[in-house]
Amino acid sequence: MIEEHSLLAIRRDKVLVVPDVFIRDGEPLPELKGTVIVLFDSGFATEEAMQWLLDEEESLGVAPIDALLAGRKAEVRRVAQALA
Repeated sequence: MIEEHSLLAIRRDKVLVVPDVFIRDGEPLPELKGTVIVLFDSGFATEEAMQWLLDEEESLGVAPIDALLAGRKAEVRRVAQALA
């Protein structure tokens, strides 16, 4: 799932860690994959993409992951594309 960009993970003490907010009902958040691809296409490294998703984004008024959870997928992806 990580290689397919369905999930993002970073290494902490040699262990891959996936934020629990990226998973819903035991499955990757469906809106995450396309957003991760947009971020990677915009030149983000894995750590940068994860940080962007989890930190508040001024133009969204919330963290992008929270906007995705609220159903604002198109808006999040537009902001991500504008970062390129």
